[in-house]
Amino acid sequence: MPSFETTRRVPFTARQMFDVVADVERYPQFLPLCEGLVVRSRETAGADTVLIATMTVGYSAIRESFTSRVTLRPQQGQILVAYLDGPFSHLHNRWRFRDAAGGGSHIDFFIDYAFSSRMLALLMGVVFDKAVRKYASAFEARAHALYDAAARLAAARKD
Repeated sequence: MPSFETTRRVPFTARQMFDVVADVERYPQFLPLCEGLVVRSRETAGADTVLIATMTVGYSAIRESFTSRVTLRPQQGQILVAYLDGPFSHLHNRWRFRDAAGGGSHIDFFIDYAFSSRMLALLMGVVFDKAVRKYASAFEARAHALYDAAARLAAARKD
């Protein structure tokens, strides 16, 4: 069962990084292998938001879609992903965002998954594993694209 875990320090606040990861509709713009994402439902439960989302991933001629429940917990700085349906036997994913002393934040990323089909695991397993290992970097790059541009625009307006 493949799994991957990493902690990264980034120059953005925990809330900024939470917002980047929580913006699931934008994943096809920057996330490796993500070809589409549709939010099926969105409900508010107190301070939390629960999404049911279907992501389509692809590589070469292979396309697979899977549906997950995504729980956004901004007050706890967490995003939890629970697998509902698709080509995996299981998939667990969680993000945790913590402000760091001296600025920036720490991002904890964990994913554990297994394909239900041995053939799909052979065809897509290595590619999917490599893409998953790039996810934290992809989100950090997205934050740079969003927040660095906003900072430049704000500075230009002051001039």
